[in-house]
Amino acid sequence: MPNISLRVSEEEKAYMDSYAKTHGISLSEAIKRAFFEKLEDEYDLKLIKEYEEDLKKGNMKFYTFEETMKKLGIEDELQS
Repeated sequence: MPNISLRVSEEEKAYMDSYAKTHGISLSEAIKRAFFEKLEDEYDLKLIKEYEEDLKKGNMKFYTFEETMKKLGIEDELQS
């Protein structure tokens, strides 16, 4: 498995160690989690921006619950 080196100040390392210890995980795991959470957040923001752009352009159609059930052909199942 590859290794990655990271240069930080003593103060930064102390914060990082404290965070990892507080969460009961290794420093390596804390760094990986932070990186991938940041990556996921940025991807989510990208999707939100795309959604908002499509919404502004009128490229979206919304359906009520009843319309959706009818389109799926399962409206009768709700009556049971």
